[in-house]
Amino acid sequence: MAKVAIIGAGFIGMASAAWLMRDGHSVTLFDPAGVAQGASFGNAGTFAPYGCVPVNNPSVFRDIPRFLLSAESPFRLRWGYLPQLAPWLMRFLASSRRANYEASAAALAGLLSRAQEGYAPILAEPGLASFVKPRECLYLYSNAASFDTSRASLALREKHGVRFDVLDADGIRRLEPNLAPIFQRGVLFGDSWHFTDPAAFLQALHERLAARGLHLERMNVDAIEPGADHVSLSTGGVAQRFDHVVVATGARSRAFARQCGDDVPLDTERGYHVRYAGSSSLISRPCGWAERGFYMTPMSDGIRVAGTVELGGFTETRNRALLDLVTVSSKRALPALGTPDQEWLGFRPSLPDGVPVIDRAKASERVVYAFGHQHLGLTLAGVSGRIVSDLIARRKPPLDLACYRAARFH
Repeated sequence: MAKVAIIGAGFIGMASAAWLMRDGHSVTLFDPAGVAQGASFGNAGTFAPYGCVPVNNPSVFRDIPRFLLSAESPFRLRWGYLPQLAPWLMRFLASSRRANYEASAAALAGLLSRAQEGYAPILAEPGLASFVKPRECLYLYSNAASFDTSRASLALREKHGVRFDVLDADGIRRLEPNLAPIFQRGVLFGDSWHFTDPAAFLQALHERLAARGLHLERMNVDAIEPGADHVSLSTGGVAQRFDHVVVATGARSRAFARQCGDDVPLDTERGYHVRYAGSSSLISRPCGWAERGFYMTPMSDGIRVAGTVELGGFTETRNRALLDLVTVSSKRALPALGTPDQEWLGFRPSLPDGVPVIDRAKASERVVYAFGHQHLGLTLAGVSGRIVSDLIARRKPPLDLACYRAARFH
């Protein structure tokens, strides 16, 4: 049995804890905010095994002017952040070339093909399956031209084994009659489901694991210091020794990777959500408006409308225009919605090629990385946790990890 520290108590950190404790390890979580208080709190809640199409794709070269200039674009760039973002942005554009994009899609598809089995033992914990609603996700297109531009990405999904059905306007209305009759095409993705409350699910998982010895330290980790036979964590000037350390701090993982010998071009995609309390019965499944870049997900406390992308670092200042876009667009899509009673800003971890880092650190094999999952942290948590446990146990992981290495950016 090893003594393992996990930095980060979101979906990746909690799933890693669950898998490591199955192996009999003693696990301590470090997170100053507690369980599920970062991006894991405010996501769209969707388990998306169809999500093998990365944000970086050849269409960005065509769409950049529209993304930057259209008032209806779900993408924003904080111009004051551009000098810091420029190196990441150049890598992102390079990753959007077709060959690189297809390689990223294949890497994501490899993980996604094992996403369900990664969750299986976690959802077998008493009471946790009650947080899952097994309904397929529905992508919506408000005009046929937009749907036609998506055919290439649908073909890529199909190539990687994603199951889906294409619906016309009548098919959409039969599934979700409360949607406005503005959608001409829909894509219904099989094998998908969603959480009715992502944060409550993680808190319930924490309770189950804490009863078996999981320890939570609500404090900042200042530094990682790998040694020959241990790893030290500095917390408030006090050093704590562990046999292994897992870095699962999402968008804030870059500094820890640097301390362990890896310069990873990690940045953040700022995402937003608004909540309409008491409205969950209006739709029966996650519905994503493709052109507007958001999901509407029925959860236990109402409909959560989550999505959009803003490149702008960690500033807490919210982009009112994006929140207004999400609000106005969701009410247009679902006219029975009232007034949102909650809004949220979170920071997704984003790597330029759209593929997470799951790897051992350069400075020490005792440090394991699991970060950079972008829009798929919830979906890939289970399989990422399994791979973390395999690396620490020196078992062969369920797939080749070459395309998830930190060194791929060097």
